Amino acid sequence: MTSALVHVDGLEVRFGGPRHGGRVVDDVSFEIAPHESFGLVGESGSGKSTIALALTGHLPASAAIAARTLRVAGDDVLDLDPTALRRYRASRVSVVYQEPGLALNPTTPVGEQVAEVFRIGGERRGEARRSAVDALAAVSLPDPARIARSYPHELSGGQQQRVVIAMALAGRPELLILDEPTTGLDSNVEAEILELVDRLQRELGFATLLISHNLPLVAAHCDRVGVLREGRLVETTTADALLTAPRHSYSKVLIAAVPDFDHPARQVTDAASPRTPLVTLENVGKRYGTRVALDGIDLTIGRGEVLGVVGESGSGKSTLGRAIAGLTPFHGRIELHAERTEQPVQMVFQHPDGSLNPRRSVRQTLSRSIRLLAGDTDAATLAETVGLPRDALEKLPHELSGGQKQRVAIARAFAGPVPLVVCDEPTSALDVSVQARILDLLVELQERTGVSYLFISHDLAVVRQLADHVAVLRQGRLVDHGSAEHIFGGGGHEYTASLVDAAQRMRRRRRGVEPAVEPRADSPLGMPVIADSMPAGASVA
Repeated sequence: MTSALVHVDGLEVRFGGPRHGGRVVDDVSFEIAPHESFGLVGESGSGKSTIALALTGHLPASAAIAARTLRVAGDDVLDLDPTALRRYRASRVSVVYQEPGLALNPTTPVGEQVAEVFRIGGERRGEARRSAVDALAAVSLPDPARIARSYPHELSGGQQQRVVIAMALAGRPELLILDEPTTGLDSNVEAEILELVDRLQRELGFATLLISHNLPLVAAHCDRVGVLREGRLVETTTADALLTAPRHSYSKVLIAAVPDFDHPARQVTDAASPRTPLVTLENVGKRYGTRVALDGIDLTIGRGEVLGVVGESGSGKSTLGRAIAGLTPFHGRIELHAERTEQPVQMVFQHPDGSLNPRRSVRQTLSRSIRLLAGDTDAATLAETVGLPRDALEKLPHELSGGQKQRVAIARAFAGPVPLVVCDEPTSALDVSVQARILDLLVELQERTGVSYLFISHDLAVVRQLADHVAVLRQGRLVDHGSAEHIFGGGGHEYTASLVDAAQRMRRRRRGVEPAVEPRADSPLGMPVIADSMPAGASVA
């Protein structure tokens, strides 16, 4: 009998039946020890989230599942009847997903939602409400009583994720599954969320399964890592060994594709010389009701320059890009110094699904863009330019992979002579290997055409790889601006230094052996309530 908390042996999952669907998970085996942190990495469609659904018993009825063993904390997941499965989910395993906003009820204060977990555990209403406030304090939320009265839309993304973690731990699970828990969060908040989970794991003693396409994040927070490819586990090793000596060829490809934060900043232009301006912004402002999205932005984008824009979630990055592209009204002045004024700015968004017409083939989409931008090419040549296979031309968006969809979006932006392309988080939803190929493509197109980029991202390593200059936004204000070398050296503002430090921490192996903290009996999560565990200089999410 294995002593592992999680024992998976020969797991297979198939969708759509044997005639219509292939194996999504194919003969996967691994174990997770009590108190251990285990990571799963791999590209989209590799089976990571399907494994999590199998462990929680949440696979849809259309899925066919089989395993020699699928056991968590002594429970055989495949043999649980509906009553036992509900008990298992309430006491053995909890899940934190990528989008906390989707896990929270928008019509109910978050304190009531946390209290519901305690009521399910047997507490009376008043006791559950007090436990909920304590639970919110335990995950380092400021003024937990006020947070408990707040609705989800009144909280930041990082605060919402902390609420979800409090809910997940309220049932005292033995296994916490984190499925892409920080995708879309800026480096400060990402670091804070994962450091919070690390601390809670030490104090409570649960095991974690961290699922992510962010390999440095997984390596920084996990003891061991499994690498998935097309449903198969091709390598399982320690996090240190994966980073320094990967054995499988696919693991080596993933490691090679990770942006190197320690690589010297890209310097295409001479930061000391005057830049020929392409776009100038003077005192640009934007409000959404009473909320200030942009406040007095003065900025210049040079010809042939890649200007990176970084900052926390809600700092105004996307609003700035949309204002420059003419997609949202603003106060102040934005001037484009270009001979061509028709369709002068194009955008590449984070999720191409939202910007591609689902009823148009790739050929139709590209041909239409060529006409609108007065391009002198054809759809086939344009597709070839961005590395799309010829057989993709007749396909609809849903028939393409995520990376192929983004190549269509990029091709559309380059369908004519456009001086500026605004790239709004164009790679944050992509796997690391696909991200690397898209970034290489953007660099190649920029060097070939001389186009300028406004490149918006929360991933500082990606910005460091591309940008000549960097603008740092915080709460709608431009707090720092300069050459990439200056910004990634810490910049001139303490907030810039905190962002850079957080990004570097995420790429350092730092899970040392630390003594467990003695749980406090009167804490609802069985842990000491730590009022302030944030790193110096870091903002509370």
